[in-house]
Amino acid sequence: MTTRVALKLLKEHVLHKIKSGFAASRHFSSVPPPPRSKIPQFSKKGRILTGATLSLLIGGGAYASTVDEATFCGWLFTATKAVNPFFAFLDPEVAHRLAVSAAARGWVPREKRPDPSILGLEVWGRRFSNPLGLAAGFDKNAEAVEGLLAVGFGFVEVGSVTPVPQEGNPKPRIFRLPNEGAIINRCGFNSEGIVAVAKRLGAQHGKRKLDETSTSSSPSSGGVTQGGKAGPGILGVNLGKNKTSEDADADYVQGVHTLSQYADYLVINVSSPNTPGLRQLQGRKQLKDLVKKVQAARNEMQWGEEGPPPLLVKIAPDLSKQDLEDIAAVALALHLDGLIISNTTISRPDHIREDPVAKESGGLSGKPLFDLSTSILKETYLLTKGKIPLIGCGGISSGEDVYKKIRAGATLVQLYTAFAYGGPALIPQIKAELARCLERDGFKSIHEAVGADCR
Repeated sequence: MTTRVALKLLKEHVLHKIKSGFAASRHFSSVPPPPRSKIPQFSKKGRILTGATLSLLIGGGAYASTVDEATFCGWLFTATKAVNPFFAFLDPEVAHRLAVSAAARGWVPREKRPDPSILGLEVWGRRFSNPLGLAAGFDKNAEAVEGLLAVGFGFVEVGSVTPVPQEGNPKPRIFRLPNEGAIINRCGFNSEGIVAVAKRLGAQHGKRKLDETSTSSSPSSGGVTQGGKAGPGILGVNLGKNKTSEDADADYVQGVHTLSQYADYLVINVSSPNTPGLRQLQGRKQLKDLVKKVQAARNEMQWGEEGPPPLLVKIAPDLSKQDLEDIAAVALALHLDGLIISNTTISRPDHIREDPVAKESGGLSGKPLFDLSTSILKETYLLTKGKIPLIGCGGISSGEDVYKKIRAGATLVQLYTAFAYGGPALIPQIKAELARCLERDGFKSIHEAVGADCR
């Protein structure tokens, strides 16, 4: 809500109160006042409270009208810090649903301030305003893409999306470890299915195209596309398989045929620990066969000048050195456009094993995953010789964490768990911290810092 709109609503509210007061005074002017002893004691307090509230509203609105939009935007993000702790009192899945609904309805702050120029970068022929993305799993069914991009993410990944709707695993299936900044989940690809997601993405895509034709947009320079198919940010679509499917390859191919037209990039998710047999698709032969079929399905579709969306594979952190070598070999041989490193882990670090929640089955995400996922990221960067863009994911909660991922080989990064705990205010904070890290060490761009610890 802009300052102008807020002041307009405030003005209407105050005028309504004044008119109501005049009407009341005319109505009661001919009626003798009741005895003083019969006036309830709280009415005076109520008048004082009402007057104080109106004074604060008028004063706050008047002061807000004197500040610039960037300052006001900063206030809105800061204000979310007061609201976010209340989500901790709710069941984790209920809190998650409320957060998605709020973003879908636009009940989140919109970032009006430009990102620091040092954070901008080009990947896959598209311009990212910053390298910070929201990982798959938050907006599984593409309900809140516009709202989440507006919060300030450089890109948002929806899914995982399965061909046929499925409920996922029985509840409860999400567990918090707040002292560790971690979450364990065993959701199991709960999804409304590709038809429902395609309808939402199709509607968003149509709205985007209509806006483009009705407003003059600056042309892209140097062959780099500004923004993505979902708006100013980039949209990734994460594809999964159904739990009972006997042909995993067909599930991913179906996802490509239905959803790739709306995606700025596609992800084959073969690394969730919560779908039986899924991680076996990371084997050298299985992965090679799968990627070939998905690439063929994507390439046989008709594409415009931009060409087909890039194809990535998301891998697990619980892989042996031989597993990583096999995946890197497949990625290089088949010219994969990128890898996401990594998904959640089935391991439990020593310092959290005694926590009763840590004994729950499922994938662990959040701060305890940072070291493991960053180590796998660095190893993959070396194995792929820096030839493939990598997205670093796992345990990020600060700008310094993002910087470490980038130095370990990540071109882009994603977070999820820290966003669940910290809310929207965390996003501008991380971007500002990252910009300071880059400037501190003399880097002029993200690309200059990628893989710095591997050279």
